[in-house]
Amino acid sequence: MLARVCRSSEAGDIFRSMAVSVEMQHTGDPGLQAEVRAIIEHVLAGRVGDWRVSIVGSQANDQWELKIVGPNGFERSYTLEGAAGEHRPEVIQVILSKMLPGRKA
Repeated sequence: MLARVCRSSEAGDIFRSMAVSVEMQHTGDPGLQAEVRAIIEHVLAGRVGDWRVSIVGSQANDQWELKIVGPNGFERSYTLEGAAGEHRPEVIQVILSKMLPGRKA
């Protein structure tokens, strides 16, 4: 299980109340995991509140389950299909942006 939390605590920092937690399991290549984590953190960087994102890969097929939990009861999930190219960081960025309220990719 890999989890990473980004939180700013510097005085005067506008992001001090924002945290992003990304967890990835059974998704293979550590380099790809790092890229996906960076993309998720980038997409959520300007959003207020605490955000938790988990991606869990299946050992039976090439599907990854993406789950997002955010402030005000926000919850979404999506199945990322490897055969459709949805494991690529740039594709995950577009999908994630479309799933979030307010902004579109």
